[in-house]
Amino acid sequence: MQLGNQVEWVLHCCSILASMPAESHVSTKDLAEFHGVPKEYLSKALQSLAQAGLVASTLGPSGGYRLNRPPKDISFLDIVEAVEGRRSTFQCTEIRRNNPCRKKDQRDKGVCAIAGVMHKADEAWRKELRAMNLEMLGKRVAADVDPALLEKGVRWFSSP
Repeated sequence: MQLGNQVEWVLHCCSILASMPAESHVSTKDLAEFHGVPKEYLSKALQSLAQAGLVASTLGPSGGYRLNRPPKDISFLDIVEAVEGRRSTFQCTEIRRNNPCRKKDQRDKGVCAIAGVMHKADEAWRKELRAMNLEMLGKRVAADVDPALLEKGVRWFSSP
């Protein structure tokens, strides 16, 4: 499984939004320029976050995006599912039924053993993403990144 680039982009954007004052909005243009990603594709991903209720958007010269909930209430899973959808990462198509050695009317007992393992792995992945929220990410970033660089980033978004 490979997630689309937009997941990485919006996780970084949400990290930025979580670091901004609650009443401020950040434009798609600024987020795209800051991260060096295409504005049109980023805009689509941010709209997915807005449709999911994770961010709020406003139009106009001082418009843009802001978080719609406190950072502690937005998990990585919320963000991933807003962009990629809620479907399982594994789709069993029951190819075991194509086995030419089995009887045509044979009934299977329970879930395919392979599908069972894959669904369990998918749930473990989702559990990890559910356990990480934007507030926790902010603490990790603050511990890993030079405070002067973080402050410079906030000023970059705040300047006209």
